[in-house]
Amino acid sequence: MDVAGVRVFVGPGATAAAVAAVSTGILLGTCSGLVPGLHVNTLALLLAAAAPAVPGPPHLVGAALLAAGVTHSFLDVVPTLALGVPDPAMAVSALPGHKLVMGGRGREALRISALGSGVAVAFVLGVPVTWVANRVAPLVYAHLTVVVGALLVFLLARETSWRARGGGVLAVVASGALGVVALPMDPSGVVPTGDVLAPLFAGLFGAPVLLAAYRGAGVPEQDDPVVADSPRDVVEPGVAGSLAGAAVAYVPGVSGAIAAIFALEATRTDGDRAFVAALSGVNTANTVFALYALFALGDPHTGVLVAFERAELPRTLPLLLASVALAAVVGAVLVPVVGDRYFRLVRAVDHRRLTVAVCVLLVVLSWLFAGAVGVALLVAATLVGLIPPRFGARRVHLMAVLLVPIAL
Repeated sequence: MDVAGVRVFVGPGATAAAVAAVSTGILLGTCSGLVPGLHVNTLALLLAAAAPAVPGPPHLVGAALLAAGVTHSFLDVVPTLALGVPDPAMAVSALPGHKLVMGGRGREALRISALGSGVAVAFVLGVPVTWVANRVAPLVYAHLTVVVGALLVFLLARETSWRARGGGVLAVVASGALGVVALPMDPSGVVPTGDVLAPLFAGLFGAPVLLAAYRGAGVPEQDDPVVADSPRDVVEPGVAGSLAGAAVAYVPGVSGAIAAIFALEATRTDGDRAFVAALSGVNTANTVFALYALFALGDPHTGVLVAFERAELPRTLPLLLASVALAAVVGAVLVPVVGDRYFRLVRAVDHRRLTVAVCVLLVVLSWLFAGAVGVALLVAATLVGLIPPRFGARRVHLMAVLLVPIAL
């Protein structure tokens, strides 16, 4: 059978082996996605390092790695909402999502995230969007500094007060300087990943939320899971987010949260629920479009695909797309099923002890992945992460930790 000019062989034995490999990846991604502060790029680097020692055909190892990354990207919304320690892709959703949680609508937020994933839209539009991006991408890369500068100005202009804009500028300068210093580092930790993103994002987006949570009353009881918005109000921002996901896949450094903001601007929608739906669409589409971008442009634009290339795994597009699709469907189902139980578990524990335990976990993870340098970066990033809420600005400005080094 031919698929897009690629010869595909389908047999019972090969199918069973592929399903087993993808299922293993889904299991790994589920476990890692529920660990607060564990960066999906860190998971990918660990899997890439272990790939040569894994028994089995390399193309199945690649399918498992990709499935793990996709599942992680779905499940990490659970600790983001329940504990406030996000992966970069979900980082700026912490505030809109937490508003729903504090209003007792956390279970609803989980279902909105699953419904807004936009899996089908991403697959349908993958080929035509890639065709367009293949021709537009060189122009964007040639003027990347201007593009990044325009993004930062746009985000600052959307603040509602001059105080918030001033705080946003300070956050951009501080996080951008932190990124310029930290990203070139290759520190050695107990686990040889040299990953500085884990402590950076845990400090910028996770620790400040945890410090605020320590002073609070804990996660309130969550109401019924019924989605209050109409199907259209969830699907429309989800589809728009899927389209905006192309920007995340083809333009390096543009976060899912930034793409979600543009998606909401395009659809003229607003509100916490719309943002969660749009961001979920962005994150799912990002995985699909980034895979197409790898084949079309030859450049990996996500941490999982960077690890995939580093492990020198074979590029088998039909198998990889199938693994992404299966992992996305399973991930969307697992989000509400596992998330409801996660909320109950969090409520059963004293919130201050839990907050301290998670903070200690962040320190341990930073030390494991980047040694003493990682712990120092965690502390510095936490101080920078406290800037936006102090001025009433949005946390999205902290994404300058990636944008500024790219612009320079």
